[in-house]
Amino acid sequence: MASAPTLVVAEATADTELAPLVVSATRNKSVEGQTPQKVIVISREQIEEQLAITDDPGQVLSNLIPSYSPSRQKLSNAGETFRGRSALFMIDGVPQSNPLRDSARDSYTIDLSMVDRIEVIYGASAEQGLGATGGIINFVTRRPESGTFNQQAGVTLTTDDDVQSDGQGYKLNYQASGQKGNWDYLAGATIQERGVFYDGNDERIGVAYPGEIQNSSSYDLLAKLGYWLDDNQNVTFFINRFELEGNGDYVPVPGDRDAGIPTTAEKGDSEGDPGYNKVTTARLSYAHDDWYGNRLDAMFYSQTFRARFATTPFFPYLDGNGNTRYDQTRNESDKLGGKFTISRAGMLDNRLKLTSGIDVLQDETTQVLVHTGRTYVPESTFRNYAVFLQGDFKLLDPLTLHAGVRHEYAELKVDTYQTIDRSNVTQDNVTVDGGSPDFNETLYNAGLVYQMTPWMQLYGNYSEGFGMPDVGRVLRGVSDPGRDIDTLITLQPIVTDNREVGARFDWQTYSLEISYYESNSDYGERLTEVNGTWVGSREKTEISGVEISGEARVTDAHRLTASYAHAKGRSDTDGDGNVDTDLTGINIAPDTLRLGWTATWNNRLSTRLQAAHYFDRNTDDDQLDFDGYSLFDASLAYRLPVGRVSFGIENLTNEDYFTYYSQAARVSDEYYFKGRGRTYSLGYAVNF
Repeated sequence: MASAPTLVVAEATADTELAPLVVSATRNKSVEGQTPQKVIVISREQIEEQLAITDDPGQVLSNLIPSYSPSRQKLSNAGETFRGRSALFMIDGVPQSNPLRDSARDSYTIDLSMVDRIEVIYGASAEQGLGATGGIINFVTRRPESGTFNQQAGVTLTTDDDVQSDGQGYKLNYQASGQKGNWDYLAGATIQERGVFYDGNDERIGVAYPGEIQNSSSYDLLAKLGYWLDDNQNVTFFINRFELEGNGDYVPVPGDRDAGIPTTAEKGDSEGDPGYNKVTTARLSYAHDDWYGNRLDAMFYSQTFRARFATTPFFPYLDGNGNTRYDQTRNESDKLGGKFTISRAGMLDNRLKLTSGIDVLQDETTQVLVHTGRTYVPESTFRNYAVFLQGDFKLLDPLTLHAGVRHEYAELKVDTYQTIDRSNVTQDNVTVDGGSPDFNETLYNAGLVYQMTPWMQLYGNYSEGFGMPDVGRVLRGVSDPGRDIDTLITLQPIVTDNREVGARFDWQTYSLEISYYESNSDYGERLTEVNGTWVGSREKTEISGVEISGEARVTDAHRLTASYAHAKGRSDTDGDGNVDTDLTGINIAPDTLRLGWTATWNNRLSTRLQAAHYFDRNTDDDQLDFDGYSLFDASLAYRLPVGRVSFGIENLTNEDYFTYYSQAARVSDEYYFKGRGRTYSLGYAVNF
């Protein structure tokens, strides 16, 4: 009896071709290629192709999602946006993003060796709750294989091109899975050590204050257990524990942005403790395929998130000897929630499908100072309840209407608290009276899919996304006395309107998709830097863009891919209702062209060559203009009599460049980082 995968492949047709994939991140279980907005599913094969080159999740996502910003190559993914806004990250439908105090680390909560597929829904969406103002990225975990006991093991060695002893790292992973009777199971473990990174000029890349992936250690433990009650219903329990912590063996050497000198690193003991991510995600789900003719899904979940940020010069205090020391912060977020969905298809002569459900979420978040024990961001309790109804109606055989409504009720509770004095964090600044503001919002979506010809499909969509501003930034930044939570207008939610039109072309061996979108928010959030700290400015923002992606299967053995993404955005900085200022690189990605060539030379040898060109980008702020660059990667895989060996080269030409974030997001000598130079990865994997 087969297990119940999170992402389902439809039954094969008579000619053995598989039908399109069902996307579990959509509540109505939409079929890939039949949605009124752009949706892609990144396969395990594509993930493995990228992991042969890099294990940085941000880089993998950027390589595979045209509108995702270039990776920062740091533990923080601040500035890694999706269509210019925030992505809602999920693991098997469990939200990983932290809306109350955005740690900007939500892509670092699982090792990609544990991931089977990545579902990507483009554009603002409310179907999975708050946070998806730019889209949804759902990591679907590996599934148990058939057979009683199956094992997989792998090892990867990584080094810079000069094979420096401190630039080397390794990764070990192991998984066991199987099925017996009504049970199925999967268990996996990964451990990784990363060396320091070197740029194209063979210099160490600087370490970032918030946290690093270079010179770090991490592990991931995953367990999944399922039981089939009968042929139609099953229960699955899943838990994942991920930890990544810096080793703290290096300290930053500030650069000189005006002189073009990058921030580097040197051996030394950093003050305080290294940054880390420690995340536990758990889910208990129940599915019934035929409950009185309905499809029923219920899920209860929890997430415990801890993120420590490395010591920075922004939190001074005096120790017992009167010496100035610097504190560091730790984010603590605990989520509990549930999602309940019921769907019925086949109504009105098989033309109508209705899906409805209820979502509940409680998020408790605080940010504390580690050494002084002070509270930097007060404990905030966010409760969110939502009901929704989604319908798919076939108006004509080639024309389908998708429409829905979702009502959100949210309450934020914060007790009276004191902000800290940033000149000496052991002292209070001002008192802020507590309160319990609540919000009601009704969100709509509607779209059409028209199959014009067997090879051409048109679609259009309007959808709304619901999110919270970074509440923690607002609460910790209050400096005027006499304020209270209930009247802080900046705590109003972010509602983003997304409009999209597109066309899909499928000529069997060739495919092409073109989409144009507009993403507007009357009361959005634009990040600006003030005295080294990011502050959320609540302003009207408008973003638009074009995406083109195509694939050509030249022969059965050779596949070419290409994508181009263009985006632009402006905000209203003076409050006159007109958007007048360009959004910078902290929000908008540069225009990006990506090319790829995958070749299967025989039943043993396959190769991949890929290229990315980031075009120059100029904004109203000349200091944040971007000088583009091109990067090339290559990999090969060879199947041995036992196992498979892979070899990857990241930055094949050893391009020496400053990252997009360093150039276009902030003006800082401390954050003026170059990108990683040529890097080799050698891997071996075996199934047994």
